[in-house]
Amino acid sequence: ATLGKILSAPEDEAHKIARHLADYILVWAGGGGDDLAKSPHMARIAGSVYGAVQPQKFYMDAQGNPSEMMKESILWRMHGHKYDPRVEPLEKFAEAYTTTNRMVRIYKVLGVSKKSKDWRAEHGPGYPPALEAVLALEAAPAMSELKRREAILAVTGTLRCGWYDWYHRR
Repeated sequence: ATLGKILSAPEDEAHKIARHLADYILVWAGGGGDDLAKSPHMARIAGSVYGAVQPQKFYMDAQGNPSEMMKESILWRMHGHKYDPRVEPLEKFAEAYTTTNRMVRIYKVLGVSKKSKDWRAEHGPGYPPALEAVLALEAAPAMSELKRREAILAVTGTLRCGWYDWYHRR
């Protein structure tokens, strides 16, 4: 869900998250089954956790024109960077490598958080504290639903809900 949030977000918002997680972003831009073709699914997954992501506004029409949300997304911009005149130049990501056939594109995340990198080196997998605050605000509706279901379970001893079992098995 976090990756979908990053890729479907405008550059500034995507950078606020990506700078705490990665040095580089790889985009598969080969056409057909590339990341742009999969992006509506990424937006739906992100929207299931982060209420600000509205997947119904993230699409391309039958003529290949992006919706406003897709046009502003970092994925659209990385996919078409330097090759599509409709794409604005990037400011917080720099092209590091593009294959000769443009199927794979790699972008350096500028201004990577050293503090978050150090935290990850020390603690291993997980979100660094600086990122938890950014993501917690967005995920509040999903988290409150989980808390509600946990309260029901504590009182009744059962939920009789497949959602709860699925959530805790993953």
